[in-house]
Amino acid sequence: MLAASEAGSLQGGPLGGATMTFMEESLLTIHLDRALAHQLEAACAETGRSRGEIVRDALLRQLPLIRFEQLRRQALPFGEAAGWLTDEDVYRAVS
Repeated sequence: MLAASEAGSLQGGPLGGATMTFMEESLLTIHLDRALAHQLEAACAETGRSRGEIVRDALLRQLPLIRFEQLRRQALPFGEAAGWLTDEDVYRAVS
């Protein structure tokens, strides 16, 4: 097992020069209300996945949505200046 300071790539070895890369990890502690904790535990039991897997998957889905919302807020004034006030206005312009 590698110490944290040794995390990274291993080259050479018995696999004939294959490279194995280890992901450097970060530990996160979160507080969940009772209802959310129960939902998480139920999802783990139903899927056979760990809490960490489910939370990582949720973050991988949610973070791009947050970025999209940020970009949309930044672009909104330019769209309004062009007369695009609704999503339908944008769809009409690009269709």
